[in-house]
Amino acid sequence: MAKKQRREAAARRRREQQQQGREQRHHHHHRRRPLLLQPRDERCVSCTTFNILAPIYKRMDSENCRESQYRAYWFSRNEKIIDRLLADCSSIICLQEVWLGNDELVDMYEKRLGDANYSLFKLARTNNRGDGLLTAVNKNYFHVLNYRELLFNDFGDRVAQLLHVESAMPFWQNRSSSCIQQQSLIVNTHLLFPHDHSLSIVRLKQVYKILQYIEAYQEEHKLGPMPIILCGDWNGSKRGQVYKFLRSQGFVSSYDTAHQYSDSEEDAHKWVSHRNHRGNICGVDFIWLLNPNKSRKPLKTSWNEAVFGIIKYLLLQVASLSEENAFALLKADSPDDQITYSSFCQALCQLGMVHPDRLNSEEIKDLWSEADHDGDDIVDYKEFQRCIWSPTCCSQEEEDDTEIDISDGSLVTFEANDEAFGFTVKEAVLFPPEVEKGMWPENYSLSDHAPLTVVFSPVRMPCSPRTPRTP
Repeated sequence: MAKKQRREAAARRRREQQQQGREQRHHHHHRRRPLLLQPRDERCVSCTTFNILAPIYKRMDSENCRESQYRAYWFSRNEKIIDRLLADCSSIICLQEVWLGNDELVDMYEKRLGDANYSLFKLARTNNRGDGLLTAVNKNYFHVLNYRELLFNDFGDRVAQLLHVESAMPFWQNRSSSCIQQQSLIVNTHLLFPHDHSLSIVRLKQVYKILQYIEAYQEEHKLGPMPIILCGDWNGSKRGQVYKFLRSQGFVSSYDTAHQYSDSEEDAHKWVSHRNHRGNICGVDFIWLLNPNKSRKPLKTSWNEAVFGIIKYLLLQVASLSEENAFALLKADSPDDQITYSSFCQALCQLGMVHPDRLNSEEIKDLWSEADHDGDDIVDYKEFQRCIWSPTCCSQEEEDDTEIDISDGSLVTFEANDEAFGFTVKEAVLFPPEVEKGMWPENYSLSDHAPLTVVFSPVRMPCSPRTPRTP
């Protein structure tokens, strides 16, 4: 027994020495350039999102060995992560997969970020998963007016944080010379990993819940128009329904906006931000921006469209059905060429979409009402094409060109009924730089995700009429 313990101790020392050697070799790589290249205007604010890979999930030499078993490894790596965060000095830091179950690691973040004048907000995943979210707000830039926690209580035990913040410095003054300070809503979240195709609807529903919660919060507090920023690891790329859902609600991907990338397939793989445990690289980390000048369709309409998109994907890509065969599956044994509500529900069950974490009975009824356009209690072939197979998607609104950048310090008048505050994206950077070219460097060891930092500049813009909240 003693010999076995000595062998294990010797093996552990060798691994620690090897890790120290790797860290020394990679030290220059991690510090070879600052994250943001341009000097920031004093009125600009910045936001960083970073999945820092919890040590309880980081695989070591073998499948059953985790970094959490070796304090020297996880302690050193997280020290370097904090070094980088402090060097970037973002106004808001949104972290995912923080090992909240380890007091020493939590104390490390609280002490060092707290000393740098950040207010910290932590939220563990439900059912004692061990990791969770941490949002840090720099007091020099924002005051936190309210903080809310959203527990999805679903299959993945995922959660989200909502922070209602106000700028610590005035952006401009009104005619009476009193200061007008900008308020914003900030969300930090980490969506479910898509272990199989049936879980796409779960991730979509998590985003739907976030947007429903935001709408309810705005109504509860009678808030005026303000920008909304969603940060996190969305566990889905630009090709997925979550991306399309948020775009249909007027949100823009800050990184794609800064680099003038479109929603086209051609631009879908220009950058990556994650190498998953399967070895695949993909872009899943986003900072979404919704300005108050964006017109938005009703939230439930966007939700229904996104769900129909998932149904088509399951029929076409997973089940490999043609248009005619997909219609046949949906109508089942129904007479004539028409889908009934009963056959529609049966098909959704076959596709694995009926579950409390996926679609409930009320949501299925809403989908049916959307598909049954003429209200005759059946869906014919044309209605099937219109809603599911070949939906007519509304094109995204063009960026409003009447925005006025006020980051030069000029004071402008403000008519509350006509205008509101918003942000323009000045710069967005991923680290390490190779990921911006769609490559993942082997010598990057901070995490299996790349940190994304975006610099925003305050602007004034016309308000878009708010749509009624979806019940």
